[in-house]
Amino acid sequence: MVLAAGLGTRMRPLTNDRPKALVEVAGRTLIDHMLDRLADAGVETAVVNVHAFADRLEAHLKTRTGAPAIVISDERGELLETGGGLRKARPLLGEDPVFVANIDSVWTQDGAPAIESLAKAWDPERMDVCLLLARLDRTLGFDGAGDFFMADDGALTFRGEAASAPYAYMGVHICKPGLVDDGPDGAFSLATIWRRLAPQGRVHGVVMDGFWMHVGDPGARDEAEAKLAGAHAG
Repeated sequence: MVLAAGLGTRMRPLTNDRPKALVEVAGRTLIDHMLDRLADAGVETAVVNVHAFADRLEAHLKTRTGAPAIVISDERGELLETGGGLRKARPLLGEDPVFVANIDSVWTQDGAPAIESLAKAWDPERMDVCLLLARLDRTLGFDGAGDFFMADDGALTFRGEAASAPYAYMGVHICKPGLVDDGPDGAFSLATIWRRLAPQGRVHGVVMDGFWMHVGDPGARDEAEAKLAGAHAG
């Protein structure tokens, strides 16, 4: 599932006439960056939720050719955040584990492919959620103090009151979609579920080899373009 329903307020003025998903970085829209990464990892179908400028986003998605096939989860009536969006899309997702991806995440492909590494780490016996993480010294556009500590077995704990943590969630994870079945009606964040599961050892992570760019505002978009241009030139 690709989460593309956000209002993109931090990205204004670039989102004055389009959804954040259609902001371009290095000549390609954010959502195409993510859908192409998922296709490269073997994903055949992607559920995309829509809200802001939904008609324009749907029209763009219809111009895509090749994998993944697109199924729309319509959130025009109410913006549901990450957890509520996943819950609304449940009838479209089935019962098997799914990738869930934000659209404001791009990265360079260094070493092992990131999404494939995430899939390889997935173990439903030991975990309910597995997050793709970036090292803080290999990020751009992320101004936080880190999100997680990781144990030797990959289990994650939230930073909590610590001044910093070495890893940031970079916007892609695998989860059992049934996690949201008991969630509240309306909007809620997936992070509330992760915080409940982490003390039980059910939230794990894998650290990506690439360089992650969080494209959250116009300045970060410009920095990401420059970084990608340099990577391609190299």
